[in-house]
Amino acid sequence: MSQIFITAAHKSSGKTTLSIGLSAAFRLRGLKVQPFKKGPDYIDPMWLSRAAGRDCHNLDFHTMSRAEILRTAQRHGGDAELCLIEGNKGLYDGLDLDGSNSNAALATLLHSPVILVIDAQGMTRGIAPLILGYQAFAPEVNIAGVILNQLGGRRHEAKLRAVIEHYTDVPVIGAVHRNPALQIRERHLGLVPSNEAQAVKRQIDAMAQAIEAQVDLDRLQAIAAHAPLPEAEPLSEIHRPSTDLRIAIARDAAFGFYYPGDLEAFTRAGAELLPFDTLRDERLPDAIDGLFIGGGFPETQMPALEANRSLREDIRRAIDAGLPAYAECGGLMYLTRSVTWKGHRCEMVGALPADSVMHERPQGRGYVQLQETGHMPWARGATPRDIEAHEFHYSALENLPADLRFAYAVKRGSGIDGRHDGLVHRNVLACYAHLRDVEGNRWVARFVDFVRQQKAIEQQSCRVGAAHRS
Repeated sequence: MSQIFITAAHKSSGKTTLSIGLSAAFRLRGLKVQPFKKGPDYIDPMWLSRAAGRDCHNLDFHTMSRAEILRTAQRHGGDAELCLIEGNKGLYDGLDLDGSNSNAALATLLHSPVILVIDAQGMTRGIAPLILGYQAFAPEVNIAGVILNQLGGRRHEAKLRAVIEHYTDVPVIGAVHRNPALQIRERHLGLVPSNEAQAVKRQIDAMAQAIEAQVDLDRLQAIAAHAPLPEAEPLSEIHRPSTDLRIAIARDAAFGFYYPGDLEAFTRAGAELLPFDTLRDERLPDAIDGLFIGGGFPETQMPALEANRSLREDIRRAIDAGLPAYAECGGLMYLTRSVTWKGHRCEMVGALPADSVMHERPQGRGYVQLQETGHMPWARGATPRDIEAHEFHYSALENLPADLRFAYAVKRGSGIDGRHDGLVHRNVLACYAHLRDVEGNRWVARFVDFVRQQKAIEQQSCRVGAAHRS
């Protein structure tokens, strides 16, 4: 249960590459490594999961209480030999002026020793006041070491080590030289996901070898050993004793944005998830009761998605016949009539009366707050609830009819039209917002209950029809 917190002086310092390499390097040493990622993110956790061989879980102040963060860390990290937490942005960056949702706040909550990654390109003596300033800004944050990144060579490294040793008391844990081969390709939403990237294992192995050679893993492990995770009460969860539903889930190069905790919640709710490939499978899995299509990059797979006409038609027929479905962001785009990107248009499922168009700039980005409307199809309480979620999309919907129904009013964020999100069509709920199954929003159980309700209605209808025929 030892732990380290990998963060940076600022965004784009290389902390994700280093976190992936560290996870893989410690795993190669035979350690059970449990990765965590601060904030809402799918892509970095996919890489961290591959590197560590264990699902990466997100710790997010916006969707989780501090108590739930502690419980989540304890649940998933309790049997690990090393917990590695990767921050987002810089150590002290955050939405609130007081820093209550920053990496520093999470490190303080978890009692984590912080390893500060510094992109040291072009730096020499100026690195000392930077480190001293980060120490002085919040003395309660334990900056236990630094890893220098993007160094120009051994001479550059020697100068930086001498400066840091002379002016500060922070140890240099590693010095990683500039190596373009270790960088993961990026595009409009960040890193290319590991479910798309070619030769993922080879790239992660290269990262691990570079980290092994340039970072003092023994010292890092010793620092982590002095910082066990805080004790926490177990997570409160409801388990359904048996599995009575089959829900198809898109898992392929186009759709891969799923939180591991959400997928676990389907099992607890009594649903079996059946993966299918939107690029290759000709039909949906047999005898399904519901459909779930998460986020991803359908625009990068447009020709292949369009070419798989048989699956698109099968999905449209199933939805037209009343199949309950939930789609997020990329899944929403896939269910519309078409996707247009860089002047090229491809046909999609056509189950939703809209067209998706990609833009050069984000159309919705960051945390959102939604309020349920009377059109929300999933069972809800007596009063509308507010839901904390996040969005990040470059697409927008066009050619929408005027009589659409929406499950959410947008209190903060962009949604589909700036005021609404959660398009409701037949038994489909499709939105740009990404939900997270946490204690404040058990959306999976609500969706599964909706699927179960629709199945019961269909079975009753079949019994009535059979009685009439007899």
